[in-house]
Amino acid sequence: MSRVQTLTVAVAGVALLAPSASSAAESIHLRPSRTEARRVTAGPAAGSGLPTALAHVAVPHRGRVEPVARDGAREVLTRGADPGGSVTPGPATPGPDGSGSAIPDTATPDADASDATTTTGSATPAPTESGPSPSGSGPSAPATPAPVTAADLLARVSGCTPVSKGRYRKDRGRAATVPVCGTREAVYWKADMDIDCDGRPGRHCNAATDPHFSSSTAFAQSDGRALSSEKLPYVVVPAPSSLWDYREHGVRGGSVAAVVYRDRVSYAVVGDTGPADIIGEASHAAAKSLGIDPDPRSGGTPSGVTYIVFKDSRVTPLEDREAAETQGERLAREFVDSSD
Repeated sequence: MSRVQTLTVAVAGVALLAPSASSAAESIHLRPSRTEARRVTAGPAAGSGLPTALAHVAVPHRGRVEPVARDGAREVLTRGADPGGSVTPGPATPGPDGSGSAIPDTATPDADASDATTTTGSATPAPTESGPSPSGSGPSAPATPAPVTAADLLARVSGCTPVSKGRYRKDRGRAATVPVCGTREAVYWKADMDIDCDGRPGRHCNAATDPHFSSSTAFAQSDGRALSSEKLPYVVVPAPSSLWDYREHGVRGGSVAAVVYRDRVSYAVVGDTGPADIIGEASHAAAKSLGIDPDPRSGGTPSGVTYIVFKDSRVTPLEDREAAETQGERLAREFVDSSD
């Protein structure tokens, strides 16, 4: 047959297969071969399995077709009833795990073939990365202890074991009624508060505001200058004497002190010394922090102040107010929690 005749026959054959203008075409999939059906029924094997998509072809209506494999749906094959073991596509039979699903009667002709799968059964979701559960049993940060209160400290010093050989006066001309008490961690006394404005002159503490003003303090700050009564909370201890020598009890310049008045606690340092027979004095800043009038002439309070000095403690540099507060809170907590 000549080439012209062959071409004519081929064109005629296509024309016979093409649908008429009045007929509608539908998209179907080619039925898988028996060998491919067996592979699906037997389960996936290494390096084998049906293709991920089957070819589409448009044909005229010739009865109902059974579409298989649409976009995103699994191809499920069920074994037919014929003895030869042929497999025909049809509705899925739910397996023991309930993973089968029915296949609709229509197919999408323009479905993306790469999205179809040929495996059966339910898909197992991939593990996702996630942090520990909020309800997990991981270690938790230790709780921050509550601040030590005035009541805590006052309860701890409710009794007195005297360490002084006698008692001190609160003011000159008054009876000596105040002993210095002690424990293994601290020494303490309960007295009044007079305002010590000595040290570097300032707006509130100077020779004009305080008739007993002195520009020096027994202990100096790190640069050698006197302390500032207006800026640094400090307490005054009696000068050493036969009555009591603070140096023999672990107390020195810069030792940390807790001062309690009513419901307030202020942390300070030992910053000055006073008369050898009088006790109960603190700086302008210490009085102010406790709500006591800090005026050197008319301020102070006649009673109700408790001074607790922690043995063998020290703030360096001595003028570091923040360090005094940090150490004071820690030492106060240890003091309250101790049992001696």
